[in-house]
Amino acid sequence: MRNVLVVANRTVAGRSLLEAVRQRHEQGDHRFHLVVPLAQPKHGNVIYDEAERDAARLRVDLVTAYLAREGIKISGEVGDEDPYSATTDALASFPADEIIVSTLPQTRSGWLRRDLVDRIRDAADGRPVEHVVTDLQSEGLAVGVTLVVANKTAGGDELLELLKRDAEQQDRVFIAVMPLDGREGRHTGESRARLSRFIDQLRENGITASGMLGDPDPYDAVKNALSLFTVDHVIISTLPGAKSGWLRADLVDRVRNSTAATVDHVEVALEGVPA
Repeated sequence: MRNVLVVANRTVAGRSLLEAVRQRHEQGDHRFHLVVPLAQPKHGNVIYDEAERDAARLRVDLVTAYLAREGIKISGEVGDEDPYSATTDALASFPADEIIVSTLPQTRSGWLRRDLVDRIRDAADGRPVEHVVTDLQSEGLAVGVTLVVANKTAGGDELLELLKRDAEQQDRVFIAVMPLDGREGRHTGESRARLSRFIDQLRENGITASGMLGDPDPYDAVKNALSLFTVDHVIISTLPGAKSGWLRADLVDRVRNSTAATVDHVEVALEGVPA
């Protein structure tokens, strides 16, 4: 059994990286472990301690679930914000025979500007270190990614039907972002419970999904998610018409003007939301 440690963050679902994992899996007798260093949100007046860990955990969840569909088992963990420390910490607990480090190209990679790959090679004690470069702008991700923005309407019939149709069209994973209730981020426990129920509902319907809480300002929550993840589709779920504060704040058009991704809007009646 050959143990392979994979270190990646934004490129974790890149075609080049997943192909490197698939090639080793096809050779047989490989065990994989993924470490995703923490990332910090860039938008909003309040930075929540849980937000950066949620983003990294979400990457781990989605990649392990996606590879499991292909019969590839991979364990995962959230690592230190410093990718070098995250790697050395993982090496202390996972007996790696080989390390794969995935980064963006040189001109866009903060990791390469900090000589991460060479530093890991120095710490690898002779173990092979493969550097996989993933250019998300040119090659895209190996799977479609839909960002779902919802709060009180999460789990509603109209939203669920739209997500099921989206999932049927192509190989796709879903990232749910639920803005916190209240300008000061109150009711975190209630929001996290609602998010958990929503993710469970999606998985019960065969949808590969994970989620995170977001800034109380839904626009900042979306901007944070778009800075942390590469997505090609955004679905915003609101209450109908005048009942929706998000619509009164022109959220849908503001998001459309801030991303190249396709943005769809669905109105959900509360009567169709599970209690």
